Amino acid sequence: MITGICQIYAAPFAVNLDCEDKNWVEPDLSVICDPDKLTDRGCSGAPDLIIEIVSPSSRRMDYVQKPVLYLNSGVREYWIVDPVKKCTTVHLYDQDPAEFAPVIFPFESDIRVGIYSDLCINISKLL
Repeated sequence: MITGICQIYAAPFAVNLDCEDKNWVEPDLSVICDPDKLTDRGCSGAPDLIIEIVSPSSRRMDYVQKPVLYLNSGVREYWIVDPVKKCTTVHLYDQDPAEFAPVIFPFESDIRVGIYSDLCINISKLL
């Protein structure tokens, strides 16, 4: 659960996942709850929540490569919003490793944001 103020950053916004200038990404949306991670270059360290919106050119990266990268770098939650399939795949990494299987929600569902205790998002209401 988050107790501080979180900030949302939309692309283009650089994220250095490992703080060592090796793993730079540019998520569609990054939620950062630790202001100490913010630098003049972007975010240094893993955001709390990353949301990627799938495009034809990013499908393989978003579904195959980024889940492992984000899990290993300390991202607490990763959402894949897929306009073609009209669903959102949610990876909750801030839990028991036995529960790392993603959950898929249709756009019409109210999706509870894992890093908050009282926030739900309905993607269909945002379109």
